[in-house]
Amino acid sequence: MKDNRSNHWPAPAKLNLFLHINGRRADGYHELQTLFQFIDHCDYLDFAVNDTGTLTLHSSMNDVVAHSDNLILKAAKSLQEVTQTTLGAEIWLDKRLPMGGGIGGGSSDAATTLVALNHLWQTGLSSQKLADIGLSLGADVPVFINGLAAFAEGVGEHLQAVDVAEPWYLVITPNVHVSTALIFQDPALPRDTPKLNLADLMSNPWRNDCQQLVSNLYPQVAKALAWLIEYAPSRMTGTGACVFGVFDTRQQAEDAFAKMPVDLSGFIAKGTNKSPLVLRLAQY
Repeated sequence: MKDNRSNHWPAPAKLNLFLHINGRRADGYHELQTLFQFIDHCDYLDFAVNDTGTLTLHSSMNDVVAHSDNLILKAAKSLQEVTQTTLGAEIWLDKRLPMGGGIGGGSSDAATTLVALNHLWQTGLSSQKLADIGLSLGADVPVFINGLAAFAEGVGEHLQAVDVAEPWYLVITPNVHVSTALIFQDPALPRDTPKLNLADLMSNPWRNDCQQLVSNLYPQVAKALAWLIEYAPSRMTGTGACVFGVFDTRQQAEDAFAKMPVDLSGFIAKGTNKSPLVLRLAQY
């Protein structure tokens, strides 16, 4: 099977450089404004196309996430249904991004599955159509499909490409799984940050409206932030648990990483305004 695999499709992590919660809609979803940037730290997926229509996933996560809940299989099935293709695929996931970390691992895996299988099955859908399918799987999936750093509004579906600095990040991954749904349901979550235009948002100090609540609920997140902020401007991404410090050079990030307490874990990554997935697709 290996000789007909299409290998090493990246599913990159993202960071929310800022995240503002503007209010809650009647349907329960939250209006937000956020800035997404990719980093070059990724899950990787391999695919082998078959003509039987069957979908099989090989993953160390199979014991953690039920197949019926797995976004990779949901994405592949959705693409089959929309395009009516008779093709299937065997999929291998090399899972490197933490779950429940706020860096988009599941959404990114789904996006890479849609982009890769659209190419490998030759189903010919546009990026916009793939993003429409992706939105039904999760609010963050379209940004991974579009593959460009973006300012997002609404529930995250209105995207505007932006060009921002591409620094080095030290990302700390506290060993806790933060439920996005529970954070957005918490009465203590701020929901009244005024909407601003993009120019004002870019020029004002960046913050994450979920950060204080998550820090209060998860001491591991508070501890990671308290340590990291001694070395660099630092914030939480998404609804947590991951926190990141911003460095001008890799060496500065390495120097801080070397001093990290033994009970913390993390990685160093480069910010990038163009997703590694887009760069992979461009090889064809």
